[in-house]
Amino acid sequence: MASIALKTFTGLRQSSPENASIANLSKPLPKPHTCRRRVLRINASNSSPRVTGRNLRVAVIGGGPAGGCAAETLAKGGIETFLIERKMDNCKPCGGAIPLCMVGEFDLPLDIIDRRVTKMKMISPSNVAVDIGRTLKPHEYIGMVRREVLDAYLRDRAAAAGATVLNGLFLKMDLPKSPTVPYVLQYTAYGGAGAAGARQTLEVDAVIGADGANSRVAKSINAGDYEYAIAFQERIRIPDDKMKYYEDLAEMYVGDDVSPDFYGWVFPKCDHVAVGTGTVTHKPDIKKFQLATRIRAASKITGGKIIRVEAHPIPEHPRPRRVQDRVALVGDAAGYVTKCSGEGIYFAAKSGRMCAEAIVEGSENGKRMVDESDLRKYLEKWDKTYWPTYKVLDVLQKVFYRSNPAREAFVEMCADEYVQKMTFDSYLYKKVAPGNPIEDLKLAVNTIGSLVRANALRKEMDKLSV
Repeated sequence: MASIALKTFTGLRQSSPENASIANLSKPLPKPHTCRRRVLRINASNSSPRVTGRNLRVAVIGGGPAGGCAAETLAKGGIETFLIERKMDNCKPCGGAIPLCMVGEFDLPLDIIDRRVTKMKMISPSNVAVDIGRTLKPHEYIGMVRREVLDAYLRDRAAAAGATVLNGLFLKMDLPKSPTVPYVLQYTAYGGAGAAGARQTLEVDAVIGADGANSRVAKSINAGDYEYAIAFQERIRIPDDKMKYYEDLAEMYVGDDVSPDFYGWVFPKCDHVAVGTGTVTHKPDIKKFQLATRIRAASKITGGKIIRVEAHPIPEHPRPRRVQDRVALVGDAAGYVTKCSGEGIYFAAKSGRMCAEAIVEGSENGKRMVDESDLRKYLEKWDKTYWPTYKVLDVLQKVFYRSNPAREAFVEMCADEYVQKMTFDSYLYKKVAPGNPIEDLKLAVNTIGSLVRANALRKEMDKLSV
């Protein structure tokens, strides 16, 4: 494990170029890290001009979990809020798994959750299956949702809170040349003006970009590029007897055949299963990997009918820049998808809410203008809270997704109950769970043993291939 070279984790905490630039805005203090902390904690709203004759206006671009939660929080906080979403019935090709903490934290109704997964199978390249979920408590589960249902619910809730929801395609925005001049947004409005839509403009004081991995808002502020995976998914309606098997079970397949750097999945939905895979390094081969995933799961999905085919980019790390002036990025637009698991729904919703909370606080509930320092408070809080989670999963992916023998070791390690407890506690409650020192030592020894066996297996396989 020590021999593996790890790249700098881009976009969070000390490695973020934007954090470094903020530190340089302040005059020298005794310690550099103290300088950074003090600058980010400035309460700029005290000196910011008051907004007269109206409340602060904010546009949220994108109506997924990030945009919906941001718009709701803004509207409840006294901000005049506009939410622009291009496709109201969007069926994003997403596995759809949400952690237990999201249900309570975001007050989600249970009827939008299709399935409560309490069992998982991790299946190795040689088809060794490990059952996961033995450590779950009776009330614990992973929720499975359809994005078209979840996203619509969050948008409707934002509208009920007072946000104006606009069906339109964001095109571009004119950047202001002074701190009090509004942003002028241009978008194509749909509905009532023919299929082609009509060009419209909107003036706002601040913008939240929640418009996904191909974010136009990110391009507008030169937020920088990032590596991305392509996710490919098929929704397959299978016979009732086979659907019974997946009633509360999800499967994850690892191996070079299904993905050289990610995993394949079969996740249960309301009346069908979602079968998919993803890759960063071999995007042109995605259909070949998808076929391999179907072949690996063939005995359990035979007789099924494909009812929908979906593909979508998934960010691999946060963008170099996530805030500029009065514009902030959240969710996939900011790059908040975890390595190893590819999870993004919770982090999208959470980042949208945190960003909106920073705007509400900095504007004193819409009474004052906000500036970049207000939005950077959201970044500081985000990085402090979630950097450990992203880093741990980044390391796990680099260690265990690099070869089939390493994946065999990973699946072997997943059979350990302590590993399962730590994994589920961290996933369900979105915190890096504190470990038991003795069990951690045992885990380290077992992990090294698994990797040694995996390396020996790789060498034997190399001999056979000569």
